[in-house]
Amino acid sequence: MSVSKGVVRFLAATTGLDLSVTEMADSTHTAQEAADAVGAPVAAIVKSLVFLADGEPLLVLVSGPNRVDVGALGERLGVTLQKADADAVKAATGYSIGGVPPFGHPTPLRCVMDEDFMALEQLWAAAGSPKAVFPISPEKLLELSQASLVRVT
Repeated sequence: MSVSKGVVRFLAATTGLDLSVTEMADSTHTAQEAADAVGAPVAAIVKSLVFLADGEPLLVLVSGPNRVDVGALGERLGVTLQKADADAVKAATGYSIGGVPPFGHPTPLRCVMDEDFMALEQLWAAAGSPKAVFPISPEKLLELSQASLVRVT
């Protein structure tokens, strides 16, 4: 199986971080598909969602089963939030929806991370394609993404 261009870009952007990226035979596009593929609870799956915060890209790292409460999160951050469309996601991150990694973007993004992740030992995040994932601890994810820890629900 050939490695996708997105995974190659992600690995190049994260050289030296010693990430263990696995490209699956089946899609890990949804949180449930990713959880099934790696044998983890859905809560351990990192959804990398892009919103526009007063027009600027904001990366929100969300636990698999959780849904972002756009109004409440916007209030917590002091901004007006709206979900970014596919073109805006690609422009902000360099990756397509379903394969957006939590870090390693061409330009660093403002990032917030779901506080629910801190109750887990290991998380799984996208690695540049809808079929590629890597394991990471919540603490390391918080550090590498330079995120603020917030309640997103």
